[in-house]
Amino acid sequence: MGSLSIWHWLIVLLVVVLVFGTKKLRNLGADLGSAVKGFKDGMKSEEEKTAQPKPEIAPGAGQTIEGEAKKETPKV
Repeated sequence: MGSLSIWHWLIVLLVVVLVFGTKKLRNLGADLGSAVKGFKDGMKSEEEKTAQPKPEIAPGAGQTIEGEAKKETPKV
C-alpha cells in the first residue's frame, strides 16, 4: 500500500486528461510558465536595484588618515 506503481500514475493521468481536456491543460501549462517567467524577471530587477555600489567608509571608522596638523593663529 506504500508506493504507487507506474500503472497507477498512468490511470491518474488518463482520468485528469478526461476530466479537464488537453486544451485546458495546455492553457494551464502556458499560464504557469508565464507566471514563473514573470516572477524571475521581477526578482532579477530587484537584484539589479539592490546591486548599487557601496558607499565609501567614513573617516574614523577604523581607517588611518595621514596629514599634518597646523596650529591655528587667533584672528584679531
